[in-house]
Amino acid sequence: MKNKILVVEDEEKILRFIKANLVASGYKVYVAKDGQSALDLYEKYLPEIILLDVKLPKLDGFEVLRRIRGFSDVPVILVTVKDSSIDIVQGLELGADDYITKPFEINELLARVKAVLRRIKDEDILLENEIVVGDLTVNFLRHEVFVKREEVKLTFTEFKLLGELVKNKGCVLTHEVLLTKVWGHEYRDETHYLRVCVAKLRQKLGLTEGIPGWIHTIPTVGYKLLE
Repeated sequence: MKNKILVVEDEEKILRFIKANLVASGYKVYVAKDGQSALDLYEKYLPEIILLDVKLPKLDGFEVLRRIRGFSDVPVILVTVKDSSIDIVQGLELGADDYITKPFEINELLARVKAVLRRIKDEDILLENEIVVGDLTVNFLRHEVFVKREEVKLTFTEFKLLGELVKNKGCVLTHEVLLTKVWGHEYRDETHYLRVCVAKLRQKLGLTEGIPGWIHTIPTVGYKLLE
């Protein structure tokens, strides 16, 4: 079965170019030219991944992402203009799984799509379906996280990062190891992905610094989950 991708882009020429290459690579592609249409098409077709431009009519990409994250952890690759570091950070903070800047080479885009889809499929098989650390409970079988029995909604990438830390509780995991495990080998030097995602996890989990389950920073090295 073909992977389904929703491409959200208001520039017709770019949209046709992206769609043609994705279709040629074996994907089933749906297209939207504005933010509201993107939301409607997502609910109708439930694609496995969304390629989302930031600059859109009706609803911009950030608002689309914000609304989608209210009910779905579908992977989202954000498309921004070159050198828009503020947009990139904002997108990652809102729950984007990756980003790519215009102008881009089509091979780079296809590689990003493959990396995100690989991230979804390459789930580790655990001997333990559930791990409890203090007030934090991670259920790998159901993809659920609880803090003091209250469910915490995470994106797919956030869940995978937390899972790596929980599976290795008490151990220091380097930036490179975490980036490779969660995002893929080609992201091993992209520490800003990790920094933003850890900050979001701390915010969502709401744990007090220093208690079991807290994600502790090891300066210049990496992170460990306290037990």
